[in-house]
Amino acid sequence: MIMRRWVMIGFALVAAVCGPAPLRAEDDPQVGTGYLELYPAGDVYQMHVIGDGMAPGVLEGLTEAFRGDQRLQIRPKTLDLSNLMRPDFPDTLKALDDALGKDLPGIAVVMLGPQDRVNIKGPQGKRISIDSEDWRAEFGRQIGSVVQLFKKRKIATYWISLPNVRRAEPNEDVQVLNEIIREQVYLNGFKYIDAYAGFSDEGGGYSAMGPDIAGKIRLLREPNGVSFTDAGNRKLAHFVERDLRRDLTQAKADRTIPLAGNESEQAAINANQVAAAAAKPANTGPLPAVPAAAGGAAVEAGHAAGNGDQKADSGRINLSLVGPGGREEIVAVDLLRPAIPATVIALVSRKENSEKATQLGDLLIDQIPGGLMVMSSITPASDPANPDQRRRLSPTQTPYFRVMVKGERVTPRPERADDISWPRSEPPPVVEAVSAPAEAAPVALPPKKPATVKGAAKVRRPE
Repeated sequence: MIMRRWVMIGFALVAAVCGPAPLRAEDDPQVGTGYLELYPAGDVYQMHVIGDGMAPGVLEGLTEAFRGDQRLQIRPKTLDLSNLMRPDFPDTLKALDDALGKDLPGIAVVMLGPQDRVNIKGPQGKRISIDSEDWRAEFGRQIGSVVQLFKKRKIATYWISLPNVRRAEPNEDVQVLNEIIREQVYLNGFKYIDAYAGFSDEGGGYSAMGPDIAGKIRLLREPNGVSFTDAGNRKLAHFVERDLRRDLTQAKADRTIPLAGNESEQAAINANQVAAAAAKPANTGPLPAVPAAAGGAAVEAGHAAGNGDQKADSGRINLSLVGPGGREEIVAVDLLRPAIPATVIALVSRKENSEKATQLGDLLIDQIPGGLMVMSSITPASDPANPDQRRRLSPTQTPYFRVMVKGERVTPRPERADDISWPRSEPPPVVEAVSAPAEAAPVALPPKKPATVKGAAKVRRPE
């Protein structure tokens, strides 16, 4: 019997490897190299947690794990998927299909417990036990119907395996159910999250204690030997979080396209605007004229889309915040993406020829927090020996790369604004030009009077 299981798993792996080749990203702009859809509505992925009594714990763990992540919005309630081996399961499956049709998510996380380990009745009323091939075939058909539902709705599915349990006999049945679930999930291209191995001890057996996501030994399982504690649910969600974050990052990398993308790329980004334009009634009247620009002739309004302009593409995201009283509140935030004229697109993307770049400068593209792309142009420095010729540096030697990418500190020029050396150098003394004093002009002195001697004898002139 064990040999038959391994043979069946081998055929499943061969079918998964040799199946039809997936659609490449260059053939369809909606498909990238990752697992998730590239362009979700509103740039936010909607996620549902689906399952039986084990699903609410997974929901709590995922909500805590992705709290504050603006890329993902998790529905606050789980969708029921239980009693797979009960006679009324078709009604449960139809109710699930209707719920997904009303609120279609892009991501689904499925978690089932070992409650489906029940005997069933055969066509003639004969009881069929879980250790029979008929029971396993029926369980495989039920799992396949659920997986086909997700595949029909094009929902990226992360299916968590059944966890190990404390009792030995149910634990053996859990391993059999996991083999059937893993086969159906892999064959349909979905992701299988192995929770059984994640909660086993060093010997592969059951243990209620174990390391949490921080490595601290905690109580992870409830006394019933099946359910999880809060720390266990957080660790269970960590296994999904690890794959989901990787897929979200890959989807973001796949959707990074040039500013002047082709028609299919722009149509994928502006899907909301295209749908709104198609729903708007056609205007058969004359188009109003726009005043002539400085270049000359006037153009007609409505022709802007044909001249290379990129229209405004505003969106909206929902943020989960903690409001007064500790209650969670959803706040809608508008993302403004202004229109980009065709002249700007041509300015940053044109080339003089295929070998020589334009003299507008080096085009630098960088991404800042919030998912925004910044494009700037830096004019290269001039060669002092030949001022008319631009001096081209290696990209790794440019000041931008050395400072912003490598983190180097470029030595500033003295007395420049970025020169923060201390103490500041004393400025050179100011020497003022002092003119020579002019030669003094001679001063006219009054004539001297003859000196008289007091008491001198008077001289009588002869008669």
